[in-house]
Formats: sequence, structure tokens, C-alpha cells
Amino acid sequence: MLYFAYGSNLHHFQMKKRCKDSIFLKKINLKDFRLTFRSQYRAADIELNKKSIVPGGLFEISKSDEKKLDVYEDFPVLYKKFYFFYYGKRVMTYTMVKKTPFRFPSERYLNVVKRGYKDCKLDVRYLINALKEK
Repeated sequence: MLYFAYGSNLHHFQMKKRCKDSIFLKKINLKDFRLTFRSQYRAADIELNKKSIVPGGLFEISKSDEKKLDVYEDFPVLYKKFYFFYYGKRVMTYTMVKKTPFRFPSERYLNVVKRGYKDCKLDVRYLINALKEK
């Protein structure tokens, strides 16, 4: 199955630890969404936003990887699954159930996300913009 990562799961070493079968395929952009951070965990989330994009990593994951991610993402309590199509292929990602106000991420978490942006060769300007919440 295809999985779209946009937060800490972009970090290749961490993703491999969580999902041993995962294979990074390439970077892609999710259109009409924007990146934000929220909840008591101050974690990454995406929300609908026309004319905006969220850069991320496209991974191939196994069924057992998906089960491990479900546990890690506290599915279905904290995150729910969201599906979209990329060139005719169904892709799964997670989005927070409760859209609480913006919370600046912890330095530790943010460093993991930044490392993931490097690993996937993503444009860090999108991350910087997400941290400048209005």
C-alpha cells in the first residue's frame, strides 16, 4: 500500500525502525492542503487549504507496517485515515481527528521533521511557513 508522510515519519531511519518493510519511493506534493502543528502533542497535521501544498514522502508499506503506524499515530483516537489518489493510485495518510489550535512543536520533534525534510529532499520553506502560524 502507498503511504504519504509529512511529519516525523519523513525521517528515513525512524520510519525504517517503525515500519521495517517500508520503502521510500519519492517526494510528492499534496495539493489543496497545508501543514500545521497542533494538539497536546504539538505534532504535525494537515488541513484543507485551497491553493496550498504539503510536500511529503511517498512510501510503500506492508499491512503489518500499517498496523504499527496505526498504533504509533493513535488511530482512530488522535489521527484518522485520509485517502487520496496520486496518478490513479490510492494513497493513505493520517490527519488529526480534533482540529485544535496551532501549537508550536517541541525542539526535539521539530528536529526529527527537519531531518526528514533533508532525507526526502523537500523544500524546507513549507515547514518554515507552517511554523509562522497567524
